[in-house]
Amino acid sequence: MMLWTAAEPAPNPRRVNIFARAKGIDLPMTELDMFKGEHKGPAYLAKNPRGQVPFLELDDGRVIAETIAICRYLDELHPEPPLFGSTAFERAETDMWTRRVETQLGTAVGQAWVHGHPFTAKMFTQVPAIAEAARGTATAAFRWFDKQLAGREWLAGDRATMADIALLTIVDFADWIEVRAPAECADFAAWHGRAKARFV
Repeated sequence: MMLWTAAEPAPNPRRVNIFARAKGIDLPMTELDMFKGEHKGPAYLAKNPRGQVPFLELDDGRVIAETIAICRYLDELHPEPPLFGSTAFERAETDMWTRRVETQLGTAVGQAWVHGHPFTAKMFTQVPAIAEAARGTATAAFRWFDKQLAGREWLAGDRATMADIALLTIVDFADWIEVRAPAECADFAAWHGRAKARFV
């Protein structure tokens, strides 16, 4: 088994790395240099046609891509601790919150990165108005998550889950590209401190 991954601050590779560590899984990893486009090379496109990292190559050559799919596979092999949940409701609740993280904040942060960062200007035709709108969407998402976290420690129930790992990796990447939660989001800031202490 080999996890083809990339160095921080790339959020998706980091998400699987954090999940594996939290599970206590000693997962063989090989880093590809995204800034040199290694993950887009023919040998890697043959393994993962989307040309993205991370992807997990099994011993028999089969490949699992997409972070949640990889983490669910690892969770099936190593069910403890149960980072997706132990019951049908807990698993559904974790999936619900993970989806909210990805659609409400992750998409906006991704658009701010693609359309507003100097590095991505080398790879994409940037539309500055999209970056500006995405930053506004991200700010609104930070405020929404701040309200949801009022009076609670974690996103999904009373336990740290995959949803918290997803949010943590997106938030830290957002910080790297200077997209940050408003200063008044105290409950969100408190959650971030807990999540870093738990997973980093």
